[in-house]
Amino acid sequence: MHKHLQSDRLVFEVKQAITEDIGAGDLTSNLIVNTNSLRTHIVAKESAILCGSPWVTEVYNQLDPNIHVKFCCNDGDSISANQVICVIEGAPHAILSGERVAINFLQTLSAVATKTNKFVSALKHTNTEILDTRKTIPGLRYSQKYAVKIGGGINHRLGLFDALLIKENHIAACGSISEVLKRAQNTYPNKPIQIEVENLEQLEEAIQAGAKFILLDNFSINGLKKCVESCRKRAVLEASGGITYKRIKRVAQTGVDRISVGTLTKDITAIDFSMRAEKTSYDV
Repeated sequence: MHKHLQSDRLVFEVKQAITEDIGAGDLTSNLIVNTNSLRTHIVAKESAILCGSPWVTEVYNQLDPNIHVKFCCNDGDSISANQVICVIEGAPHAILSGERVAINFLQTLSAVATKTNKFVSALKHTNTEILDTRKTIPGLRYSQKYAVKIGGGINHRLGLFDALLIKENHIAACGSISEVLKRAQNTYPNKPIQIEVENLEQLEEAIQAGAKFILLDNFSINGLKKCVESCRKRAVLEASGGITYKRIKRVAQTGVDRISVGTLTKDITAIDFSMRAEKTSYDV
C-alpha cells in the first residue's frame, strides 16, 4: 500500500460511493446471465498524472473479491492518450456495476494530481512549497489530499481538528493578535498554530507574540515582498488568495516560503478515462 494511504478512509469513501451509485442493485447489469469471465481494460484518453489506482482496486474488492485488477502503471506516473492503465478480469456483472464508481475516482484524483503537478513544476527551481487547502469536494477530503501529494504538493491541515488557523474573525472575537496567540499556545501547545495577518503592523505583532507560521492572505506582490523583508526568516510565511497558475511564479519570487492554492482541489477538470471490454459475447 502506498505510504500516503490510510486504508480505513479509503474503504469508507469507496463504500459511500458504491452505495450512492448502486443502491439496492444495478438493474441493467442484472440482465446479464452469463457467468463467464469478462476481461476489460481502462484506457486514458488524454495525458495526465495517474492517481486513484488503490480506489479502483478497492471498488472491485468490495463488489467481488474474486475480480482481478492489475495496473500497468503506478500513481504518480505520467500517462498519455490511448495508454492502457489497467486490466480488470472477472464476473461481468460486478465489473460493469463498478465501472462508473471506479472511473469517477480515477478521473477526479488524476485531475487533482495533474493540476498540482503543473503548479509544482512551475516552481521547481525555487524553494517555495505548494500546499492545498480545505476547499475540497464534500466527502472526498482525504482522497483529494492524497492526490495533491501524488502530484508533488504538500497537505495543509486535514480539517479543523489537527491544526489551528487563526483568521481575522477569530482575532476579533478574542480581542487581539497577541491575546488569541497566547490562548492558542496555552491551550494547544502541541498543535501547529498559524495566524493570518493583514498588514506589516500585524505581521510584527504576530512575530513578537511567538507566531511561527503566518498566513498572508490576498496581499499584492509588492505587499508580499515587504512582508518577506520585514520578517527576516523569523517565521514561515505562506501566501494565499487569488493564486493562479499565471501568477504563481511572481508570488514565489517574492521569497515567501509556502503558497496555498485552493484551486488544486476545487477548480478541476476531470481526466477522461474509458473502460473497454475485450470480451463482449455474453448472453442476456
